Amino acid sequence: MSLSPFRLRILVASLLTVAFLGALDHTIVATSLATVAGELGALEHMSWVVVGYTLAGTALYPVLGKLGDLVGPRLVFLTSVAVFLAASLACGFAQDMTQLVIARIAQGMSAAGVQLMSQTIVAYVTTPRQRPRYMSIIGAAFPIAILVGPVLGGLITDYWGWPWVFWINLPFGLAALALAAFAVPHIETGAPRRFDYPGAVTFTFALVALVLGVTWMGDPESALAAIVAFAVACIGLAAFLAIEVRAPEPIVPLGFFADRTVAAGVALSAIIGIGLFSVTAYLPTYFQMAYRTSATVSGFVPIATVFGMLVANLATGWLASRTGRYRGYTIFGTSLAAVGLSVMALLPVGTPLWVPMAVMFFVGVGTGSFMSLIIAVVQGAVPRNETGTITATTNLVRQMGSTLGTAVIGGVIGAGVAARLPASLDPSSLTPSLVHGSVPAVQTEVADIYGAVFVPVFAALAITYAIGIVAAILLPPGRLSDEPAPSTTEPATEPANA
Repeated sequence: MSLSPFRLRILVASLLTVAFLGALDHTIVATSLATVAGELGALEHMSWVVVGYTLAGTALYPVLGKLGDLVGPRLVFLTSVAVFLAASLACGFAQDMTQLVIARIAQGMSAAGVQLMSQTIVAYVTTPRQRPRYMSIIGAAFPIAILVGPVLGGLITDYWGWPWVFWINLPFGLAALALAAFAVPHIETGAPRRFDYPGAVTFTFALVALVLGVTWMGDPESALAAIVAFAVACIGLAAFLAIEVRAPEPIVPLGFFADRTVAAGVALSAIIGIGLFSVTAYLPTYFQMAYRTSATVSGFVPIATVFGMLVANLATGWLASRTGRYRGYTIFGTSLAAVGLSVMALLPVGTPLWVPMAVMFFVGVGTGSFMSLIIAVVQGAVPRNETGTITATTNLVRQMGSTLGTAVIGGVIGAGVAARLPASLDPSSLTPSLVHGSVPAVQTEVADIYGAVFVPVFAALAITYAIGIVAAILLPPGRLSDEPAPSTTEPATEPANA
């Protein structure tokens, strides 16, 4: 579908604005969370403000993707934006934690719809050759939100009050909604099709149980609940697979994985979640304990990582659109990230901080080299009327990789530190300030412990990216087509010349 250059620019601006607001609401709440929970008198339920948002969005990815294919991405996108703004308003007016969590769940559901439909709309209005450039612009919303979200959240909470953390969405969101109503075209999705209700219900049920199990896994008091949740998840996933094999219009078309481009692309998307998104949450703790830095200084390393991701994401999107080539960037990116994480595993504790900052910057560059590009490539490998479905699947495996990877790494770190700490230190009350106030011998011992615990973590993530190199090599070579995406099963890539 061809749009005029002016309308395309307006469209991209509106998509980027709303995608940024959705991503920002995932990061901006972090610094205001303690204040919110304290004022609402529910510190024990504080984590659900984040978990509810993430869980709702993750569970609805395939449902929203399929809806976009059935009724058109415009309707799902505009509805998602409207619900997101209404939920933001409700979050600010919440009088207790229950109201806030319910509003955050609505926010998470609608933010998932905004993200998926932004990527789906870009796929519909551009050719496969143009797509990486515009996809990288939309994809820039996430790293930018990581960079500015915590600082912005702290400033708003300190000077305006925590409700404005949510209400700040309203003026920008309303402007973006008005632009989108004009710029997003009506997209024909073909003949009416049936929605896979049994698949949607069983998948949502199984995924919610799985994420709850992962969330509870780190709490010894919730061990039994975690086991029950995992059992329910296994039963639900088995039922879901049985349904999808027989469903005429499955929400996750398993047959697409027979295509090498789809299989390799989805695997690469999962590796991003497992290999980088899962560890960034623990980098500040690592540097505060092992390098004895302040909380502020420890944030420089994840900032360097995300900045590298942002730069590479924009650069490879532009280059892929200009040349039509894409496979080389995935091989380069996975290789660079694997090498960088291997270096992190070998770095001795106490190395000048600029060294791990530089290393993690290049890990971010490696990941950003194919972060948005791979979504554009996978979209071109399926029929046009399945664009929303495959976009949802690709995002889903990335989010699940991040969720599961974060839980596993947290468990490894917690168990490893607890097993090595001397009896004089209680792992449940160990904080950076406590360690920094201890005698030098204790500081050195704790630094060595954290250094030893993180070595296998970095090594395992390096191996994860090494597996990604294999997936990148298996990605069929080709060149992105200058022609509009086909509505049949023909690929939107041209065979590579020898």
